[in-house]
Amino acid sequence: MAGTFDRIGIVVHPTRDLGGAIGTLREWADRQGAQVVQLSTNLDAPELAPRGEAADCDLIVALGGDGTTLAALHLAAPAGKPVLGVACGSLGALAAVTAEELPSALDCMERGDWVARAVPGLVADHGDDDLGAINDLVLVRGGAGQVTIEIEIDGERLIRYAGDGLVASTPLGSTAYTLAAGGPMLVPGTSGLVLTPLAPHGGVCPPVVTAPGTRVVVTIRPGHDGARVEVDGQVRFEAPRGDPHAFSLRYEPEFAVLVGLGGGESMIAGLRRRRLLVDSPRVQARDDREDAARDTVTKS
Repeated sequence: MAGTFDRIGIVVHPTRDLGGAIGTLREWADRQGAQVVQLSTNLDAPELAPRGEAADCDLIVALGGDGTTLAALHLAAPAGKPVLGVACGSLGALAAVTAEELPSALDCMERGDWVARAVPGLVADHGDDDLGAINDLVLVRGGAGQVTIEIEIDGERLIRYAGDGLVASTPLGSTAYTLAAGGPMLVPGTSGLVLTPLAPHGGVCPPVVTAPGTRVVVTIRPGHDGARVEVDGQVRFEAPRGDPHAFSLRYEPEFAVLVGLGGGESMIAGLRRRRLLVDSPRVQARDDREDAARDTVTKS
């Protein structure tokens, strides 16, 4: 996929130091004869380049962290543009490279030595609105009062419960809010959605994994303090106490495009590095004893 890049869009983190990465990107763009423009997001970021639109760009570069890359993917998805995630700080799950690795990454892009990784998504139809999520859609209570959730699978009621709400996630999002809420983690290559109840009050309400093509309808009835709908951590709207709201969920296997470079870290390795997956203390203590025993033998 070698080729020239006439216009490069950037999405930037609002507070991180991006000076080195921006300088590297500008130098590379100048050699390409490319224009650098900045895309508008809901991030309160400094203006580092003239404003532009994602649809007019050949490549979008997210400078920051996973949140910045998510914002870039949302902008790029409708136009089908690839996003290169650059970690300016700690390396997360979505960034392909760190800021220090950006020069070699851009050279790979110029040579065409990269792959377009399809990023699955979740689309929720709600009346005239389509809400698209890359990580998760969260239906949650707006205050102290509980909400009531009903889940239908292929036209059949699965469960009704009262509680804090529901997290519906993609395989990628299963390592985020879903994992924190006690839901299952889907390994790479798994398709479908994960539905994880939040603090259900009684009943039997296990997390559910659905297959692609499954018809899922989730209905929330706000409680006394209403409810809110969050998409990838951003509040999309708030529902007052009153009528229920139904969401028809579908799995989209190619929602967005993320740049992949050779030799990248696996998802499981990244989770262990970030200590989202941690061995049990008993196992770690055993390893420490075995290491200490080997050290004693070596010194003797």
